[in-house]
Amino acid sequence: MTLYLGVALVAAAVVLFILQPVVKGIHASLEREDDELTETEARKRVALLALRDVEYDFLAGKLDEHDYRSLKADLTAEALAALEADEESKKGAGGGRVGDDLEAEIARMRTELRAGGACPSCAFVNEDGSRFCSACGHTLAEAVTP
Repeated sequence: MTLYLGVALVAAAVVLFILQPVVKGIHASLEREDDELTETEARKRVALLALRDVEYDFLAGKLDEHDYRSLKADLTAEALAALEADEESKKGAGGGRVGDDLEAEIARMRTELRAGGACPSCAFVNEDGSRFCSACGHTLAEAVTP
């Protein structure tokens, strides 16, 4: 009798544990987060980590040279394919704008450096009218002039 009671309590606990997210109204988002890896990024990361592990295993003496070379060749090909797939997915998803964004940032930095908006101590580009550097706290020269 106590055995049946114990089994019933365990079953009830399992059911309550499974239904807890439903009761609390917790649900998984169907949209991708910005910091979430895409399939190609995850594939690239796994391939590069596997390649690194093979290097470590060979240097630690866990693999002989023949196995090391064979695994390294396979994993290198897989890593290169993953890198190419990741680059293609970024180009297809608007990743081609990264270069344009970088060029715009460089142009902004050059303009700020010429205008004196960059910190002379750490070269951080501060907003116009800043009196102190947002990065290091150094007094900015343009704000000191009355």
